[in-house]
Amino acid sequence: MSKELPNNQKQNEEVDLIVLLNLVGKAFNKFFNFIKVIFKSIFSVIVLSLKFLLQKWKVILGVIFIAAIAGYALERSKPTIYSTEMLVEPYFNSKYQLVTNINYFNALIASQETETLKSIFDVKEDIIKELVGFQIEPGPESENDRLLHYEEFIRQLDSVRAQEYTYEQFLENRSVYAGKYFLIKANAYKSDVFKDLEEGILSSFTNDYTNKEIKRRDELIKIEKKNLEEQLEQVKELQKVYINVLEKESDNKKSNVTLGELSISTKDKQTTKEFELLQEEQKLRNQIKKLEEEKIEQDVIYEVISSFQRVGNASSSWLEKYSIIFPFIAFVLLVLFFVAKKIVTFTLNYEE
Repeated sequence: MSKELPNNQKQNEEVDLIVLLNLVGKAFNKFFNFIKVIFKSIFSVIVLSLKFLLQKWKVILGVIFIAAIAGYALERSKPTIYSTEMLVEPYFNSKYQLVTNINYFNALIASQETETLKSIFDVKEDIIKELVGFQIEPGPESENDRLLHYEEFIRQLDSVRAQEYTYEQFLENRSVYAGKYFLIKANAYKSDVFKDLEEGILSSFTNDYTNKEIKRRDELIKIEKKNLEEQLEQVKELQKVYINVLEKESDNKKSNVTLGELSISTKDKQTTKEFELLQEEQKLRNQIKKLEEEKIEQDVIYEVISSFQRVGNASSSWLEKYSIIFPFIAFVLLVLFFVAKKIVTFTLNYEE
């Protein structure tokens, strides 16, 4: 009895292994059959498509040819649009007013408010009629600039939120106001009107808020500079005092004290104090200089990095290539028409 148990167990294990192998074999067969069906379906679609093209090639070619002619005719009939760009750097948060005014200009152009536009740009009516619109977008920005802006933004968040907010989320949620530089694009039907539009565009930076910001900045610089100048005067007074002390002690013959082999002079201490005062004076002068440089660097509301070209470039977009778009749309519609026709025919002739 004891000898039969191991044999029965061995036979059971062999049966289980055979069953497992059969299951694995069936799974592989199903998988390969699935792949075979997919390739067969793809092949059938390709063959049926080629068959359709060969059967209807005259109709398809004729429709595409007519669509191409219509698209080319539309391209030639539409007036050429010229464009040029201006790169600016706004100060004192004037970028908000700039973006608002660009949208306002486009609204005036769309509603044909000619008189209002003439007063804004100070140009003749024939130039206003050539305007198509304006666009504004963030100017060129390197990856290093974006990283610096991201680090500055993260410092403003609490520690928990800063760890959760990724660099990709920061870039995705950035608005048009986030950049340092702004690219203004002007579009017109005439190529040589852009220089006449510059003054009107640049005047859109100024508003009451920016003027208050400049005035506030100048007042703060004035107060800080006055405080630094007062401190500088105090340092100069202390320097005079120490110089007088040095002059008096230079006449004192007992200014040296000897302790064994070590000789200590009171002049050394005074010289050290004078040197510290000179350092403090230089530090204050550098701070005053920095304030003056800051005021000179940002003494305007904006800086024009590059202005409009005198003659604009003819703008072209693939969305305006009607000689290519129309044939493609016509081909797609034609295919959908024949497919729908086949479905309708099959449905009407279908019998349960």
